[in-house]
Amino acid sequence: MSSENGADCFHRSKEFLECIAACIRGPVALAHSYQAEDTVALDILIKVRIKELEVFTLDTNRLFPELNVHHKVLEDFFGITIKRCHPDTDEERELESAQGEFGMRDSLEARRFCCRVRKVKPLANFLRGKSAWFTGLRASQSVTRADMRIIEYDKQFKLIKLNPLVDWSEDDVNRYIKENGLPVNPLYAKGFRSIGCAPCTRTVKAGEDIRAGRWWWENPENRECGCMVKNRREREQDVSTIKLG
Repeated sequence: MSSENGADCFHRSKEFLECIAACIRGPVALAHSYQAEDTVALDILIKVRIKELEVFTLDTNRLFPELNVHHKVLEDFFGITIKRCHPDTDEERELESAQGEFGMRDSLEARRFCCRVRKVKPLANFLRGKSAWFTGLRASQSVTRADMRIIEYDKQFKLIKLNPLVDWSEDDVNRYIKENGLPVNPLYAKGFRSIGCAPCTRTVKAGEDIRAGRWWWENPENRECGCMVKNRREREQDVSTIKLG
């Protein structure tokens, strides 16, 4: 859903986060995966002065080399440390022994197992003890995210999950970045529109969906790593359980 005025998106998200800041107690986390949306979310969270904010990224050890440079650019720009969360060394060794370099493409089960080792388990470890976690996810990004809520209860991680950009469009995100002079991932200029691990991400062709380059050999409804609630029924049940403060 595209906004008539980009400032409206910012003010809605800012007001929501200010309300959250007054209610949440304890450490909170922002997942930053080097997407433009994550940088926007980080900028707004800093402006709102969310307390005890820890910013992290899931470094799967299969990321594009350009992201190491961009990681440092983000840290210097915002004056923060972005913690890298890596997979367990032994589990990664076993995974690579079983699958090789591109074995995750052999089946949906193989790819999900790879994501579980490289992303889901490290995420679970980092979120342990947190009061809530923030994302830069948008509902219009894909069919798997269309039913997202601005606030959800994540059963998998037993944690409140907050999606302040849920109703932003891609144009809203790009406009905010330009107007605020935020750092831009250099891979966007090379034709990428959604960026994950190098073996599982390709450039997007004209007219393709924004996430068409992620796990492109799979059906669209399967193109998630397993780090989020994916269906409407779970979201409708979960949101009623949320209690802040």
